[in-house]
Amino acid sequence: MFTFTKKEIRDLIIAFIVLSISFGISNAQSNVNTFISILPIVMVGVAIGSLVHELGHKFVAMKYGYEAEFKAWPLGLLITFASAFIGIVFSLPGSVQTYADNITDEINGKIAIAGPMDNMALALISIAIAALIFPLKPYSNIFTLIYLICTIGFSVNSFLATFNLLPFYTLDGVKVLKWNAKIWIVIFAVAVIMLLMSIGIGAENMVKLIIGTN
Repeated sequence: MFTFTKKEIRDLIIAFIVLSISFGISNAQSNVNTFISILPIVMVGVAIGSLVHELGHKFVAMKYGYEAEFKAWPLGLLITFASAFIGIVFSLPGSVQTYADNITDEINGKIAIAGPMDNMALALISIAIAALIFPLKPYSNIFTLIYLICTIGFSVNSFLATFNLLPFYTLDGVKVLKWNAKIWIVIFAVAVIMLLMSIGIGAENMVKLIIGTN
């Protein structure tokens, strides 16, 4: 049964708040007015991205019959917040702990890859919705808001997927690489390409390329 403990819900809320503020600071580039205006949009993008990422881990772990619970990491939350001021958010809010006496590298790798894969799927869905919404922007502020959320959602989720697939410390990439190096290389390469496109081309320019406008 897919359940949450009170402590887990509390930790998810704390992680969501810290991530939202951190990504807001990173995107605002020290401009207070920009931070205030962009924060609600970033909160939606981060909320969906970070929560779906963690729920992906939890769902797959529970699918294999293991108990799983998200736990915030105080030091990681501090690092996440502090890194925002240099323009690159090191997203380390915590992780889903899987309670198992004996777990194979394959199952551990599949649990680990679920989060980044969810972020990549959300990134693609976001850019697709943005492309559909773009022609409707002039007709309503709601369409403009949805468009902004989706373009930021593409960038945030591309970053979250790439960052978490790095084969360092306790990130998902370590477990995926230990399970299957070929799968890690392919998935990581796709995530990096998506991230580079969001940085080099930009989500808004990507939308214009998709729908064929200048």
